[in-house]
Amino acid sequence: MSQPEQPGWRWGPFTFRLPFYHSKLCWPELVQGLLIAAATGLSLVPLMTSFFGLSFEEAVAVSMIHSALIASAIIVFGEPYAPGWITPALPLVLAFVLGGYETPDERFQAMAAISLDFALLLFLLGITGLGKRFILWLPDTLKAGIILGAAIAALKRVFVDDAERFLLQQPISTTIACAVCLIFAFSIPMAKLKEKYRFFALLGALGLLPGFVLAGIIGPMVGEVSYDIQWGILIPPLDDAWAKVSPFAIGWPSMEMFIQGMPLALITYVILFGDLVTGNEVIREGLETRQDEHIDINPTRSHISLAIRNALMGISAPFFPTQGALWTGVHVIIMQRWKQGKQAMDSIHSGLASYYLMGLPILFFLLPLLTGLKPLLGIALSLTLVLTGFACAYIAMAIPKNNTSRGAVVLIGASLAFFEPWVGLLIGILATVVLVGWDRNVDPIPHED
Repeated sequence: MSQPEQPGWRWGPFTFRLPFYHSKLCWPELVQGLLIAAATGLSLVPLMTSFFGLSFEEAVAVSMIHSALIASAIIVFGEPYAPGWITPALPLVLAFVLGGYETPDERFQAMAAISLDFALLLFLLGITGLGKRFILWLPDTLKAGIILGAAIAALKRVFVDDAERFLLQQPISTTIACAVCLIFAFSIPMAKLKEKYRFFALLGALGLLPGFVLAGIIGPMVGEVSYDIQWGILIPPLDDAWAKVSPFAIGWPSMEMFIQGMPLALITYVILFGDLVTGNEVIREGLETRQDEHIDINPTRSHISLAIRNALMGISAPFFPTQGALWTGVHVIIMQRWKQGKQAMDSIHSGLASYYLMGLPILFFLLPLLTGLKPLLGIALSLTLVLTGFACAYIAMAIPKNNTSRGAVVLIGASLAFFEPWVGLLIGILATVVLVGWDRNVDPIPHED
């Protein structure tokens, strides 16, 4: 018989767990979280400084708000997943915002519009229970086309749209980082080595870190990276950032922005639902091994907490889609150690809170770490997008069951990557109906044979 859930303070459908009181500190997760969050959590900074008119310090302040909201999923709302971005939607959002708006104010207003659209959609689908029905109603070909569209848009952003600004500035370092991470994440020969040798398994468990560290070492040798590490404490200028990004300061989005952003909110929801199903399956698999802790899976709570986080992000530091449900790699890593027993990790909530630094934004105050990472953030951004593109491509192409559907998926993906979201979605619906038919599947997530 399973034991009660880890204690906390209940408020509505949520559970607040005070760090160090309800959740214990797990050092392995804390160290990994500090290092890997440093490598990935700040990778939007180059975009914010290049296209959204922020200084480095202001971009760090915005990232700190994003990080605090992400950590709130575990601490304030009691979610049992390792939260992260809805990364596959990022390239589609960037194509829409950067391609459709010229000034930083307009771009942040567009980000706010999509964030608030998404928050409203999540809230409505959550309280009505219509979320799962919506996903079941969508045809497989259209789902696969949406995911492939994210893959094409991600690779286009790296190799075409922003190539001169990021990739071509640091070609050797970026190539090394991407190659190492792709090999450890997806290579079939490497998977066999991981099974055979513990060394490779440990390296693989570090996610993006090995490739990122290698790029940081080789970069200075080939003249692509120059460090200017400064000592001291940085106080992120939250007031200056607020004045440049919040709709309370720069003005609210127009109704046209809200209408144009809704197709992207719908597309992102399709991706998010897949994340929720994945997270639940990982938890259920873990519960087969360890039965001394009850983990509460509650889709309504997840929808509403995501709605609140996205709404708060939309009015304070709009940059969509940084408030998602799952960072899959981290979720799996934490669950793997939780499965080792109570002596390894007393509760899944302790492991999650420790990985997210107990909600304390230590990273954003450490000036040596921030300035040391600054010349590597373009590499981190390219790495994130390339891995997203590869992962989305192989997931998308595994869904269609016949050649006509595969061809339609490529057509839909290209339409979403190259046209405005509503145009791409309209082409996707028409292509699905005319070429394949409404091929719905009662199982919303494909499974490998």
